[in-house]
Amino acid sequence: MNVKIRRVSIIFIRNIFSKYHHRYYTKCKFKLVEQFYASRWEEEKKSDGTKWTFLEHKGPVFAPPYEPLPPNIKFYYNGKEMKLSQDAEEVATFYARMLDHDYTTKPMFNSNFFSDWREVMTDAERAKIVDLSKCNFKEMHAYFLQKSEERKAMTKEEKQKIKEKNEEIQKEYGFCTIDGHKEKIGNFKIEPPGLFRGRGEHPKMGKLKKRVMPEDILINCSKKSKIPQPPPGHKWKEVRHDPNVTWLASWMENIQGQIKYVMLNPSSKLKGEKDWQKYETARKLAQSIDKIRAEYREDWKSKEMRIRQRAVALYFIDKLALRAGNEKDEDQADTVGCCSLRVEHISLHEQKDGKEYVVVFDFLGKDSIRYYNEVPVEKRVFKNLQLFMEGKSPTDDLFDRLNTTIMNKHLNELMEGLTAKVFRTYNASWTLQQQLDKLTNPDDTEAEKILSYNRANRAVAILCNHQRSVPKTHAKSMENLKAKIESKKEAIAEAEQAVKDAKHEAKHGSVREKVVYEKKKKTLDRLRDQLTKLEVQATDKEENKEIALGTSKLNYLDPRISVAWCKKNNVPIEKIYNKTQRDKFRWAIDMAGPDYVF
Repeated sequence: MNVKIRRVSIIFIRNIFSKYHHRYYTKCKFKLVEQFYASRWEEEKKSDGTKWTFLEHKGPVFAPPYEPLPPNIKFYYNGKEMKLSQDAEEVATFYARMLDHDYTTKPMFNSNFFSDWREVMTDAERAKIVDLSKCNFKEMHAYFLQKSEERKAMTKEEKQKIKEKNEEIQKEYGFCTIDGHKEKIGNFKIEPPGLFRGRGEHPKMGKLKKRVMPEDILINCSKKSKIPQPPPGHKWKEVRHDPNVTWLASWMENIQGQIKYVMLNPSSKLKGEKDWQKYETARKLAQSIDKIRAEYREDWKSKEMRIRQRAVALYFIDKLALRAGNEKDEDQADTVGCCSLRVEHISLHEQKDGKEYVVVFDFLGKDSIRYYNEVPVEKRVFKNLQLFMEGKSPTDDLFDRLNTTIMNKHLNELMEGLTAKVFRTYNASWTLQQQLDKLTNPDDTEAEKILSYNRANRAVAILCNHQRSVPKTHAKSMENLKAKIESKKEAIAEAEQAVKDAKHEAKHGSVREKVVYEKKKKTLDRLRDQLTKLEVQATDKEENKEIALGTSKLNYLDPRISVAWCKKNNVPIEKIYNKTQRDKFRWAIDMAGPDYVF
């Protein structure tokens, strides 16, 4: 088919589908719609690996230059006023802003900050400022608190001016042209300098995140496009024309040496295709999982230690949704995954709490989040672990014949494109599908169905170890909810009495009194619905206080499961996904019908 005609046909069909999607729900089989979208993406996907033929954009937006403090805001060292050079003052303000934060009480944070701060000082400042405890940042801190209060107290008009200014920047820099389409860019603003925080007890907390300059930036665009102009007096590190990648700009951050990217917005077509392919790979695993499980179970008996270790590790990646794990340098947080577990990270119990063959995992996972889990395992797995630990010290590798490279090579041999993350995606999506089928009652109210959805999502978050600290506002928030519930109960008691009185009057009364009775009954029903919603909300909030639902919802759960559940149970999609998420998962909303099953 002629490419232009095909594109027109696609646009036409999509517009028809969008316009009449409610009618489609009842008159069409969604399987056909799913096949249509799938074939469309497969057709338009370039077979040579290129992602685009034309890409044009304006480049990133840099952080504004440093504004020196007003002359009346002083810094003191050892009780005496001291004027700092501009570079030293800027870094000092990063610390001053955080003066009331827990981080500034941590020795590692303070040591790293002070070391990096001294590097930007002049020789004279470095000779004088030798002890952080003698530095007084209090006036700086008070100044930033005041500025924060001023921002909060801004008038509507002032806030509107800032909003309009940001919208202008968004219009100019927040979009690119890719193969004739205008696409939204995700993070087009480069993060300003500051102090690195890290998760948990990160060894680099407090270090200086340096200002990113145009000379640090690699620009990617097509040869025939208008090349983005760097700020006056600057030049780009490099301009590339690589159609095999989807990033628009990149640079290396100075803390961990990681490459950062300016990417397309999650709602873009290329991102949608990548998402779709990711979940299709996970569905492909669903078709091969039984064979893979049978194979690794057989490998538990292998005569080769490396194969046994690989098979037991794969069992944990599958059963517990563990990450594969990478080796860490000395200056990185001591976090581990499955392949990098050490002997000290597990303990074996032949009997524990009435269960046989229990493995207790206790280690720091990604982002220094503690992973603690007591897992009953099969006897052969348990015996293999005993063998792996034999004669080793606590700091020795549990799987000393295995690393992530070996594991990933093996996974790809089992199934093309298979990685540990695909296992997480598969198990997360499979768990959500099973939990939704189990927990959803078609006769429940909308609020009760949403609670069931969140409980299913929580089961996935627990599987993937997506924890969070209890929010500081949780207790106050629960207190406010309980007060609303009590107030609603009082209103219901009053309404019940009013209905009782009206019913008595209406029994032998006029038409008007009967109308009053019906009206009061409706009011009572509405109040009872409101109470149910509040009670469900309180239950949901309490159950969710230590679990982060967002990560799994955005990264590991096939969105078509959620979309199908919404359509099947008459729950508005906006109750599950906010606007940004709906934009990201537009492909799934268009594609999935009420009968979709992962």
